[in-house]
Amino acid sequence: MNCKFAIVNLLGGCALLGLSLSACKKTEKPAEVVAPVRVSPAIKGSIRLIVNADAVLFPRDQANIVPKISAPVRRFLVNRGDHVKQGQLLAELENRDLAAAAQESRGQYEQAQSNYRSTTTAGVPEQMTKAQADVAAARETMAAAKRLLDNRQQLFKDGALARKLVDDAEVVFAQAKASSDTAQQHLQTLQNVGGKEQINTAAAQVAAAKGHFDSAEAQASYAQVRSPINGVVTDRPVYAGEMAATGAPLLTVMDMSKVVARVNLPQDQAKNVKVGNEATITPADGGELVTARVTIVSPASDTNSTTVQVWVQADNPGERMHAGQAVHVSIVAATIEGATLIPAAAVLPNAEGETIVLIVDDKNIAHEKVVQIGLREPEMVQIVAGVEVGQRVVTQGGLGLEDKSKVRVMKPGEKAAGEKDEADEEKN
Repeated sequence: MNCKFAIVNLLGGCALLGLSLSACKKTEKPAEVVAPVRVSPAIKGSIRLIVNADAVLFPRDQANIVPKISAPVRRFLVNRGDHVKQGQLLAELENRDLAAAAQESRGQYEQAQSNYRSTTTAGVPEQMTKAQADVAAARETMAAAKRLLDNRQQLFKDGALARKLVDDAEVVFAQAKASSDTAQQHLQTLQNVGGKEQINTAAAQVAAAKGHFDSAEAQASYAQVRSPINGVVTDRPVYAGEMAATGAPLLTVMDMSKVVARVNLPQDQAKNVKVGNEATITPADGGELVTARVTIVSPASDTNSTTVQVWVQADNPGERMHAGQAVHVSIVAATIEGATLIPAAAVLPNAEGETIVLIVDDKNIAHEKVVQIGLREPEMVQIVAGVEVGQRVVTQGGLGLEDKSKVRVMKPGEKAAGEKDEADEEKN
């Protein structure tokens, strides 16, 4: 009887103990979840204003070589892809008719030169000498006639000579004087006008002949097509034997030692870009990035697109980049010193569409802060308002984290749950 009572009491005590433990479990609080996060301090530093745009590459210089005469192509001396130098002979056109015309003009020019030399060294001097001799002879004749007249006039006064003889002497003197005046006038005309005009006429004939010769020689020289620039032949649409027309390019030469990316920027972005700004050019196909520099900022915007064209030039060693290639251009328009900076990964959106960051205080509590963003770079962001230098911002683990949540700051090198390092990824 006592044994049964003891068993009943024991079972009843066990039941009460079970009920007590069950009640304790129901009233126990759940353990608080602490999110692991990575943080980084806000720092003061410099950040660049980067203007990004897509563009197409052009050669630094290009020449569509159009022949100046229409003639069949005798021969080409270069092919597509050949590198040429400035002044190098690229092609020859048929020019036998032009060469003959140039030879004829050369003969006329030489004849005019000979006539000029004859006029200046023989013709005019001979005429001048003859005129001077005529003047001297006329003066002597006039002097003799004067002496004869004076002698007869004296004899007439003395009554020893008849009047008729005096009159005859006066007529002879008048004729001699007229001849002397004519000879003197002819000499003066040669000295002042005639000789100079003959020389000028001969010189003008030489100049005209030289002009015709230079024109004919130039026409003949146009049959030789030369490169105006250093570069590479990119097009040669005409074959040897075909007619080269004055209105169509015979060859195209591009200087690809440097390339120019022509960027069309909106006016609000272009206003910050200046000649000399540093830039980079990255091929759209994933090629190697190259450094560049802004060389031209158009002073006027396009009337149709209202954009401003900017030229960014870069060296092109080995001609790896080619004309017409699509590229991405990044221009460093300005640099701001002493800016408050945080990693770009710390910037998050909230439900209201605002830009926020999570700041972790000294008690490891995350506080949501609405911030105002300034300039952006791929890795860093400028904070205009909302964060102070030295405050810790969440850079990893903040997505979905509520305001005033308890967090655990992960140590450097510590991996979060599910995070793999590069070695594990390479093994997989």
